[in-house]
Amino acid sequence: MIERQGLIKFHDKDATIIGRDLKMGDLAPEFMATTQEWEYESILEKNKGKVRIIASVPSLDTNVCDRETRYFNEEAAKLSDNIVIIVISTDLPFAQKRWCGAAGIERLLVISDHHSTDFGEKYATLLKEPRILRRAVFVIDKKDIIRYVEYVSELGIEPDYKALLRAAKSALS
Repeated sequence: MIERQGLIKFHDKDATIIGRDLKMGDLAPEFMATTQEWEYESILEKNKGKVRIIASVPSLDTNVCDRETRYFNEEAAKLSDNIVIIVISTDLPFAQKRWCGAAGIERLLVISDHHSTDFGEKYATLLKEPRILRRAVFVIDKKDIIRYVEYVSELGIEPDYKALLRAAKSALS
């Protein structure tokens, strides 16, 4: 697996990114992740036939990830039933379940990459040293083609919500 440095920092030190960045037009790699019920599942297959927005976040227990996940939960109510929003982090499933319950998150699929970091490696979001995911968003259409991708340059910066929501709505057609 390819390792890259000099692209992002964690606590003012260069972090090693595992994997090669994906691009618009790429076939989205299938990946396994753990649900809050501790089921290890193929996530794209589970949501086949829908447009998927995937938000990779470092940890739900941080201010920016909290804000981003709450934003997506609010937006999910306004979107078509044919769009699924998935938030993935390396937080443990029971921590995710506790956080989602306390935050009232009911419209998202919040999953964990803690078990194998399969998503992080395939989508180039895994930061090797802290073993967390970097912030990134992906829009994957019904045929598993990546229609939008944004790797955020700093962990504390939120993605371009307007652009990704436009891409998700456009992927419905």
